[in-house]
Amino acid sequence: MTSSFGFLTGGGLMGEHIAAHDWSATPLGPIPSWPSALRIALGSVLNSKFPNFLCWGPELISFHNDAYLPILGLKTALGRPFREVWGEAWDTVGPIAERAWAGEACYFEDLPVTSTRLGYPAQHHYSFSYSPVRDEDGQVAGILCTVIETTGKVRAIDELRRLNDSLSHQVAAHAADRDRLWRISPDVMAAASLATGRFLTVNPAFTEAFGWSAEEAITRPFMEMVHPDDREDVAVHMGILAQGTPLVGYQTRVLHKNGSHRWVQWTLSPEGELLYGVARDITAEKQQADALRQAEEALRQSQKMEAVGQLTGGLAHDFNNMLAGVAGHLELMKLRLRMGQTGDLPARIDAALGVTQRAASLTHRLLAFSRRQALDPKPTSVNALVMSMVDLVKRSSGPSITLRTQLHSAPWTTLCDPNQLESALLNLANNARDAMPEGGVIVIETENAVISPLQAGRYGDLKAGEYVLVTVRDSGAGMPPDVLARAFDPFFTTKPMGQGTGLGLSMVYGFARQSGGHVRIDSMPGKGTEVRMLLPRLVAEAPQPEVADGDAPLPAASRKGTVLVVDDEAEIRCVMAEVLRLQGYTVMEAADAPQALRQLQERGRGGRPDMLVTDIGLPNGMNGRQLADQVRMLWPQIPVLLVTGYAESTVMRNDTLPAQMELLTKPFAMTALVKKVGAMLGAGTGASVSSGANSGAADEVPA
Repeated sequence: MTSSFGFLTGGGLMGEHIAAHDWSATPLGPIPSWPSALRIALGSVLNSKFPNFLCWGPELISFHNDAYLPILGLKTALGRPFREVWGEAWDTVGPIAERAWAGEACYFEDLPVTSTRLGYPAQHHYSFSYSPVRDEDGQVAGILCTVIETTGKVRAIDELRRLNDSLSHQVAAHAADRDRLWRISPDVMAAASLATGRFLTVNPAFTEAFGWSAEEAITRPFMEMVHPDDREDVAVHMGILAQGTPLVGYQTRVLHKNGSHRWVQWTLSPEGELLYGVARDITAEKQQADALRQAEEALRQSQKMEAVGQLTGGLAHDFNNMLAGVAGHLELMKLRLRMGQTGDLPARIDAALGVTQRAASLTHRLLAFSRRQALDPKPTSVNALVMSMVDLVKRSSGPSITLRTQLHSAPWTTLCDPNQLESALLNLANNARDAMPEGGVIVIETENAVISPLQAGRYGDLKAGEYVLVTVRDSGAGMPPDVLARAFDPFFTTKPMGQGTGLGLSMVYGFARQSGGHVRIDSMPGKGTEVRMLLPRLVAEAPQPEVADGDAPLPAASRKGTVLVVDDEAEIRCVMAEVLRLQGYTVMEAADAPQALRQLQERGRGGRPDMLVTDIGLPNGMNGRQLADQVRMLWPQIPVLLVTGYAESTVMRNDTLPAQMELLTKPFAMTALVKKVGAMLGAGTGASVSSGANSGAADEVPA
């Protein structure tokens, strides 16, 4: 229910109760009428891990988060005036609330409050702050209370003080013969109670190191003097000490009286209920180590920026060449048309398209490394894919290279993007070729692999499980250790400027990781290189081989149906719409999601489209995936084709798209668009052709 109100997101149980509450009976009125200041404040309260209580309006209508429920006990507070909720304690908290409503923030520590929250009058202690909450005009519109119950702490302190008096006499007896060393030692020395976690006595070096006097040290829990980030670890080690195990060289940060934190190395020895410790300030050593790390990081950043310059230089060189090729062919076609010479236009068009494909391949490599490319995963037979590439690899490798395949007799099926796997294998084969200028052997091997948890550690954060292993080996020069260590670095290439961007292995790495697998390289100078790529197993039937599209001509203009095309790039939208119209489709166009939804509303329920084709990255508050979800609320079975050149993880929320929803990556051939649209309209339940008066269950709006 909270999905209808964004500010309640993450609000837990109370977020659901707020969404379900009848607010029309309160001075606040229904939720849609609430001011933005209340929504913002309430969203912060609900998402806080601290117990928070919010009062709003002159009546101080009450809200609270899940963490506040234990403080309420048997009380109910939601939607009630603050005074009604805590009426029995109003003499104590009422004046504080009035001060906050007047604009004064208040803080109290360990304040005793008598209430009936457990069904009977009882005194509890709280540390809390009351803060005024202002509206858009700067006027106080509410009160925010952040509260922590400290009843247990107050009672424990009283008990611990009594215990402290008893234990102090014991410590004094043990320390009598060590008093001189105690006073003159430059190291911090202390005795503490394991039961209470408090210092019982400290030597003068403690005050010199941390600024706290001996009296201040023994009147506050040691944990309050520990850096907040270290407290959990200190608690764990206190448990170890309680079992009688001493600690040597234990490091933590201790609060200095001036507000800074000092790094301290402890030697701690438990003895019965007592704990003896000696500490040395190592802050200077830590600062020196941090300074060294910062210097090393600055050096790495400098090297990285130098490598970025090399990368961008290579990219600029390649893209300038490609742009020059496209522009040259277009100018030549314009000149030919002016002269009436159209005979070679198809060849010029094909040449320009070829250059754009090279540019698209380069951008796909960049996206693959960053793991942000739009993948189209399918059940894939690795053996069939390798065999389909044998001729291509042989031609690209040249006559001096021998290609061998060692394929598993029954390999498992994997779920991956077959086009990206082909590109990865071709990159590995080309790298192997370049490592053997005098000739050699390339071996492509497939096998099934079960990765145990211990083996998974060799691949970083790879999960244990079943994988298909694809290995590419060569008999080339191999890599020295310094090159091997940077092989996957996108800013690293051993090739001269302009002869490579250094993205080949980076693309392989990004593709494998994005597919849920991993890749590693083993290489030694003079002994060749072996690249092992793991892809997760898919428990499914082996896929049927697909017939390559090639450059088939567009089918005849005999298609029927209505297609809604949504893209904010006018040029792309117009081209897609025109191509679909040439095939016989009726095409609706929109530049963004709001415009598309208005068109659908104007057509009415009976004039539904047969298919939605939308870009993912749309402007004006709603992306293409969200538009698809909105349209499917009206027509659940309508086919949806998502078009993208950059698939952000926040947009592509699921690893697998829902049924009758597919992905097409820019740039794409118009034949691919026509084939996708035709296949989806012919296969889905939403393939009925619109006639302006469609009806039936598929067209009904869900209740």
